[in-house]
Amino acid sequence: MINTVDFITPPVDDPYWFGQISAANSISDVYSMGGKPLTALNVVMFPSKHLDMGFLKDILRGGHDKVVEAGAVLVGGHTVDDEEPKYGLCVNGIVHPERVITNAGSQPGDALILTKPLGSGVLFNAVRSGKHSFQELERDVLPSLAALNGISMETALQFDLHACTDITGFGILGHLLEVAHGSDARVVVHHKSLPFYPAALEMYQKGESTGSNKANRAMVAKHHLDMQVKLNSYEDELLYDPQTSGGLLLSVPFDQAGALIQNLHTKGVAGAVQIGEVTDEPVGITVG
Repeated sequence: MINTVDFITPPVDDPYWFGQISAANSISDVYSMGGKPLTALNVVMFPSKHLDMGFLKDILRGGHDKVVEAGAVLVGGHTVDDEEPKYGLCVNGIVHPERVITNAGSQPGDALILTKPLGSGVLFNAVRSGKHSFQELERDVLPSLAALNGISMETALQFDLHACTDITGFGILGHLLEVAHGSDARVVVHHKSLPFYPAALEMYQKGESTGSNKANRAMVAKHHLDMQVKLNSYEDELLYDPQTSGGLLLSVPFDQAGALIQNLHTKGVAGAVQIGEVTDEPVGITVG
């Protein structure tokens, strides 16, 4: 049995999108361990004196639709009056005890596959500050963030999946660091292979950032980061951009990577791409 609790503040002002993305983000914790979600409880903090209750209704409708899509059942929830809306789910799921996937099982010779692009953190902030339009965000980013990671995991489990993690608040390098330390190995990342959402780099160039970039950078800097590629400051910031409802990072034997990516594309996970590999060198991250 797997039990996870996760909730977020609104990445967008549209309540239905907020509900969908929050639910997908919460359910992803179960998927990333190879599990199947069974039940979910709403976890809501809402400023009832300041926002119309119709806003809350649409948040819950978005979350409910994602729970149903995941094949789980919404069994209730908890609501607290708060100054800022926050929403997520407490999710219960099941996984075979001999097939629990963690972020600590990567092996030298594995390929690393990412299933969604990066850069959502700066784009959310850019919409709030008026540097980017919600219409572009809705077209280019929100459908990906609201997409469940279930198909990706279901497909990956048909291969020799050694490790997995979902990419969220620590950014791509922060989560790769967890894989490297958990697996006692070095992760090599090919910068040119990293997929980014349209306009993410442009928003950093326009002076936008997030409240997590600095902390994510400081965390990674302590742990043997080897930058072998020259990046400008804006490109560098994208490596620390925090994600909401990001994709899965899948670690499989190198000779299975091509078939897995092809299968993911066939199943509709169009963004799946190989971004690096795992070596038996000293623990850390190499970006080349």
